[in-house]
Amino acid sequence: MSIRSDIEKTLDNAESLNETLNSFLSVERDAALKRAERLDAGGSDGVLNGVAIGIKDNICTQGMQTTCGSRILFNYKAQYDATAVARLYDAGAVIVGKTNMDEFAMGSSNETSAFGIVRNPWDTERVPGGSSGGSAVAVASGVVRASLGSETGGSVRQPASLCGIVGLKPTYGRISRYGLVAFASSLDNIGIFGQTAKDVAEVLSVIAGRDELDATSADVAVPDYTAVLSGDITGKTIGVPQALFGEGLDAEVRDAVKQSIENFRSLGANIVDVELPHAKYGIAVYYIIATAEASANLARYDGVRYGFRAEDADGLRGMYSKTREEGFGAEVKRRIMLGTYVLSSGYYDAYYSKAQKVRALVKRDYKDAFAKCDAILTPTSPSVAFKIGEKSDDPLAMYLNDIYTVSANLAGVPAISVPCGLSSEGLPIGIQLVGNHWSEDLLLHLASQYETEFPLGAKPKIFAE
Repeated sequence: MSIRSDIEKTLDNAESLNETLNSFLSVERDAALKRAERLDAGGSDGVLNGVAIGIKDNICTQGMQTTCGSRILFNYKAQYDATAVARLYDAGAVIVGKTNMDEFAMGSSNETSAFGIVRNPWDTERVPGGSSGGSAVAVASGVVRASLGSETGGSVRQPASLCGIVGLKPTYGRISRYGLVAFASSLDNIGIFGQTAKDVAEVLSVIAGRDELDATSADVAVPDYTAVLSGDITGKTIGVPQALFGEGLDAEVRDAVKQSIENFRSLGANIVDVELPHAKYGIAVYYIIATAEASANLARYDGVRYGFRAEDADGLRGMYSKTREEGFGAEVKRRIMLGTYVLSSGYYDAYYSKAQKVRALVKRDYKDAFAKCDAILTPTSPSVAFKIGEKSDDPLAMYLNDIYTVSANLAGVPAISVPCGLSSEGLPIGIQLVGNHWSEDLLLHLASQYETEFPLGAKPKIFAE
């Protein structure tokens, strides 16, 4: 079968399922088919030759829309490719569309998008998680094998857990952020969704590595991640922070994660207790640092240079105000105001400066823990996918969905979510494995062995065959 025919089937699935799931903001049929025809004619020796991939709509793709799920960038088309996208093209991948997301990646449910909510293929009355919900659903529904998302506090791992797929946040600096629209620059990462750990490993092998266009990308050797997936894990030590299994964790999630610990033990892993004493402050620290950086980064959307501009405004200052009032959604405005507040005179030392000090303690906790173990195992999300609208009116309850994921972003360490079971309602549950800096190979190895020996054994109700 030709690449073109494969891609045509993928595009048909993307368009037909989008009527229900709303996972794509744009399906790039013409561009994808032309690229498939070129690959059929000339081929590619890349490891992703002909592989269809979805791209979160805050990652620049030349000639395609990059709206960040916001009205303020409605119909904006990127003028260049993000480095990660360029490397996908070099490896022979076909970009089939831009995926839906929480506005400017601010959300945990994909309900803040200006272009409609995304629905979970396991139960369309439930959220897929966020902010990379569209990318997660594109993979979970079987439209694509892999997709790119972005991670600031759990926006790949949490939807991966809620959608029953694999989601990786790499070490900060492992993947270039050039072309990723900034939310919180010291926390942002490009992450990867896959139906399997192998899918994630193939994409990571292609897009990881130093980039001269991103000063924060690291000059660290990139291994062949697919070469380390096989082999047993006997002798690997997995740390379990028991304090994270207490209040606020759904009972079924707790039971499934506890069983996964025993499953790892049966595979030959050593299980030890570790302490992450400052993890409980993660949400507070994250929502100070992330909102402060967002306040600065989103100042550029003023109606002058690109994107939406309000009409009938009174003068330049009035145009700024009206553009941002009409262009940003409620959650983005909330976070800009929070960030501006914590950076303001008289409050900087009380909030932002103190949060950075606690962030250093979170990093130290991980360093101390990794002296005792190779990886740390926790739940990914405190619950399974919740009903659409269930937490929309309670920002704090929504923020607490990231309680297990934000600390890895604060510390800059890699983490992966892997399916570990189903709830009594048939909804997926994920475990999170956190590794030391640059240990993505270990995490993918552990994930691959786990999914091989303990497969989820079920597919969503909506799945493209």
